Amino acid sequence: MSLKERITEDMKAAMRAAEKERLGSIRMLQAAIKQREVDERITLDDSQVLSVIEKMIKQRREAIAQFEAGGRADLAAKEASEITMLQGYLPAQLSDPELDALISAAIAESGAASIKDMGKAVALVKARAAGRADMAVASARIKARLAGPAAG
Repeated sequence: MSLKERITEDMKAAMRAAEKERLGSIRMLQAAIKQREVDERITLDDSQVLSVIEKMIKQRREAIAQFEAGGRADLAAKEASEITMLQGYLPAQLSDPELDALISAAIAESGAASIKDMGKAVALVKARAAGRADMAVASARIKARLAGPAAG
C-alpha cells in the first residue's frame, strides 16, 4: 500500500470513528499533496509525499513558535497535535548514532572540508535520510563538524 493510499484509508477510518480533529488534519495533508500534484502536473510517489509531510511539520513548528510568542497556548497545542499526527506517516527516525554515522559518511564522500562545502554534505544526508531525520538538526551537526576542528 502506498503512502497516499494509507492516508486515504486513515481518512476513511477517522470519518467512521467521528474523529473531527484527526479528520481535519488528514484532509489538510491530502489537500497539500493534491495541490503539489496539480501545480507540478505529476502524481507524487512516496518520497515526494514524505517531502510534503516534512514541509508541513516544519510549518507547524514555526507556527508553534509564533503562537507561543503571542501567548496562544491553545493554538500551539493544536499545531503540536497536528505534528504528532503527521509524524505517524514518517518512517522510523534515525537514532543519534545512526545520524552521526550518516553525516560522517556524507562529509567523507562529498569531500567537504569547510563551511563552504556544507551544501554538498547536506544534500547527501537529505537524500539518504528522507523523512527519517530532522534536517535542521542534521544541518546544525554538519555545520558544527565542519566548523570544529578544521577552523583551527
